[in-house]
Amino acid sequence: MIIEQIYTGCLAQGAYYIESNGEAAIIDPLREVQPYIEKAEQNGAKIKYIFETHFHADFVSGHQDLSKKTGAPIVFGPTGMKMGFDAIVAEDNQIFEIGDIKIKVIHTPGHTMESSCFLLINEEGKEEALFTGDTLFIGDVGRPDLAQKVIKDLTQEKLAAHLYDSLRNKIMPLSDDIIVYPAHGAGSACGKNMSKETTDTLGNQKKTNYALQDMTKDEFIKEVLTGLTPPPAYFPQNVLMNIQGYDSIDEVLNRGFNPLSPAAFEAAANETGAIVLDTRDAQVFAKGFIPNSVNIGIDGSFAVWVGTLVPDVKQEILVVAEAGREEEIITRLARVGYDHCIGYIKGGFEAWKADGREVDTITSISAEELANIMEKEGNVNILDVRKASEHQSEHVIDSINAPLDYINDSMTKVDKNKTYYVHCAGGYRSMAFTSILRARGYENLIDVKGGFDAIKDSALFQVSDYVCPTTLL
Repeated sequence: MIIEQIYTGCLAQGAYYIESNGEAAIIDPLREVQPYIEKAEQNGAKIKYIFETHFHADFVSGHQDLSKKTGAPIVFGPTGMKMGFDAIVAEDNQIFEIGDIKIKVIHTPGHTMESSCFLLINEEGKEEALFTGDTLFIGDVGRPDLAQKVIKDLTQEKLAAHLYDSLRNKIMPLSDDIIVYPAHGAGSACGKNMSKETTDTLGNQKKTNYALQDMTKDEFIKEVLTGLTPPPAYFPQNVLMNIQGYDSIDEVLNRGFNPLSPAAFEAAANETGAIVLDTRDAQVFAKGFIPNSVNIGIDGSFAVWVGTLVPDVKQEILVVAEAGREEEIITRLARVGYDHCIGYIKGGFEAWKADGREVDTITSISAEELANIMEKEGNVNILDVRKASEHQSEHVIDSINAPLDYINDSMTKVDKNKTYYVHCAGGYRSMAFTSILRARGYENLIDVKGGFDAIKDSALFQVSDYVCPTTLL
């Protein structure tokens, strides 16, 4: 028997490959399905089932394409949703055989109403592993406020109550030595307190996971709902794509892998209203970019930030990329439902520049340079675009918190006529923030290289977890 966790760091997502005696199953596959097919072929196995723990919100699953390419049926737990494709809607406790092992469906509503866990029973008949989806994470449980965006009259309190019952009646009675394999780890927006660990024993989770401790249902509801921030805007759109169906990943790649000359690229931008998405490193972007383009670097939580900052998954996108990374970018956009990339500039930004077209830049200074400016000018406007929780934990005294996560609200804190020095934790988010506002006509934003990490390392600033006037040491 083989159990392999296939973890994708930028989405903090775990898919699973399970194999026994020539037959395989995939749980919660990513959008690009060829790696699963190749893995099975290399092992001489046939993919027999595709199991989905629920209708995912944070990514578009590959279940539909994988089923079409392999003939394997898609299996969901009990659900009342009408799907736009053929699938097996399993009953609670239904058994599926894969080679010499069995998978038992355990319906666990709460994160969503159709959420189910899959219990693996090995060749000896022992319950060995539990694939928990978003019902149970390591150190956390799935947030119970997402399905209410899709199903009317379903409140987060009702979902949390279901989750309490599912955990205590379906999960906690299982053996302590069962290995928990969740769908996500730290960095996912599907929970609020996930561990960096991606597996654990159920017994240890019973001891350490706050949601599995002794408490009443009302106490659980309050605890699990406290501290939730609004989910990214793309979540409900991904849910609907996972329910209703979507274009084949092959079609998406063919549409997006469209090299354009600088002239054709500019014409496409002007004619379609497409966003120009520059995926290069923040500091490379700052030195020169196509006017009005937005910087979201590929070497970071790229898909999540695109989903957060581009509210409509149907938005057409034109890509600026490092040579050779275009297909990777189109694929990672498709993972979160952005299927409408219509091309990329052949030769990248250098081709645009060589063609003599207009170029823009963003000033980016070091922490030491900022300290010198403050010493000469006194107080300056420092804009901290980290999350509110990060700012509250520690910040430059008198800095203004304007989280990138909620940029439309945050930009109301910015006066176009004033100069601001913008930082995040390390420099990734601050350039995204500055580029978006620059495209909207805010020209007085200066980026701070290295962000808050560099500011702290410089030892030239007072930082605090409370608000008081900005001063230099």
